[in-house]
Amino acid sequence: MPTRERSIRVEAVVLRHMDWGEADRLLWLFTRELGKVRVIAKGVRKLHSRKAGHLEPFTRVGLLLARGREMMIVTQAEAQNTLPLLREDLMRMGYASYVVELLDRFTYEEGQNIPMYDLLADTLSRLCTETDTALVIRYYEIRLLDLLGFRPQLFQCVLCRNEIQPEDQYFSAAQGGVLCPSCGGNTPGARPISLQALKYLRHFQRSSYTEAKRARPTSKNYHEMEILVQHYLTYLLERGLNTPEFLRRLRMDLPDEDQTQGLPDS
Repeated sequence: MPTRERSIRVEAVVLRHMDWGEADRLLWLFTRELGKVRVIAKGVRKLHSRKAGHLEPFTRVGLLLARGREMMIVTQAEAQNTLPLLREDLMRMGYASYVVELLDRFTYEEGQNIPMYDLLADTLSRLCTETDTALVIRYYEIRLLDLLGFRPQLFQCVLCRNEIQPEDQYFSAAQGGVLCPSCGGNTPGARPISLQALKYLRHFQRSSYTEAKRARPTSKNYHEMEILVQHYLTYLLERGLNTPEFLRRLRMDLPDEDQTQGLPDS
């Protein structure tokens, strides 16, 4: 019978880590080659460890992994993109933590998923370079739902199947999409959604990121989309996420001129 190779080179994003034993660290990675995996970085917490700076959360890193008895072991690590701004800017760090938490909650160690890896790596990079960070996050949420198989129906009423007309509608997390006013008004748990917010969600769903950047939602549009998508995500996960509340508290503590970061009013 063929045997598996004893080691493998991967490109990975570090999702999170936890201290393990006296000097080791348990890492959760999302890799291009293997999908989501847990690995051990031995001795990484020692004062003179050469790997420590390459294995921080959000870092994109090239790794050599050796197959251990229970988990793979990091034998080499070389950071490819450390994204320092995600550690220097508290709001961007909060957004990056949300991006990672969302992917971590929805995924298991189930094998390679290159589109999901690319979306994760691209989103973290965009959080360092784009001024409209709210658009980065809303686009990420919609594209991730696609890749997870939870794409919301935004173009037809999910009950009567009629095309959505240019007017305010309803959204049902339980039904998985938009409801026309006739169906939505009689559906328990359905939430109103404005025509403008729906247009932007549709635009993000069917566009590349370059195309999505042409959108100019207002702060009110962004807020409505955020609340609606969080409602849908909470329904799917059957529990809330931790980072949205952290981000809300952070916005409240920031000076007025910083609270609207990523929320253009044009």
